[in-house]
Amino acid sequence: MRQPLPPVVLVLAGHDPTGGAGLIADSEAISACGGWAVTIPTALTVQNCHNVTRVIPADSNAMRQMAEAMSEMQVAAIKIGLLADEATLRAAEQIIRRFPGIPVVADPVFRAGGGTELSTPDLRQLFIDRVLPLVDILTPNRAELAQLTPGIATPYDDTSRAVALMSQGCQAILVTATDEPLPGNDHQVVHTLHSPETTRQWQWPRLPEQFHGSGCTLASAIAARLAVGERLPTACEQAQHFTWESLSQGFQPPSGQCLPNRFSQAVRF
Repeated sequence: MRQPLPPVVLVLAGHDPTGGAGLIADSEAISACGGWAVTIPTALTVQNCHNVTRVIPADSNAMRQMAEAMSEMQVAAIKIGLLADEATLRAAEQIIRRFPGIPVVADPVFRAGGGTELSTPDLRQLFIDRVLPLVDILTPNRAELAQLTPGIATPYDDTSRAVALMSQGCQAILVTATDEPLPGNDHQVVHTLHSPETTRQWQWPRLPEQFHGSGCTLASAIAARLAVGERLPTACEQAQHFTWESLSQGFQPPSGQCLPNRFSQAVRF
């Protein structure tokens, strides 16, 4: 007897040849968390475990054609990653609108771990105007949150920044502090969920290494948990646990950032 397909997560993201981030990371996390990833590339990248050296945006018409070809797939959640130019962003918006009522998880990829800028102020504003109103949960780190709210100059005012973005239509925001510790929490990573219904915080031991693809792993794990039917706070908590375990048992390449081990504690349904 053939088993039914697991809950489908549609991924719109860039391809990272290292497998640490991007579509490979998304697919691994979704599979390990009980989902089935169907992917539409938004960009190719030239990168290693140190930095990104080139981004080649995908053909926006091809993106739309891929979505049309997969119209029979019963998508249960959507995950958005790198949107490298206006054309791919607008294509992503159009694709998301094909699936009304489906939860959308967006990981705003604006800068590579090695420092290369992957976005512009104009593109971030377009993201706010066109994509953010369609998002159920945004998963920025603290630097990305600040880039999305340049009008708020007060440092460490993550709550005001999150409220400002929710006023733009985003339903919830999980702010991660993997990139910059909150004051007094140098040895911990604090993640804060902001939503109209609740504010919750989780604390995890801060690992000493730098990791490539932690944000992709977290956002995709949330999408998979939403796809299998979990409520948002539970999905966020389970995804954080999965991500922390993936990082704590990660791999060390010959040089550069460590890579998550996303199959260290795979969940099967």
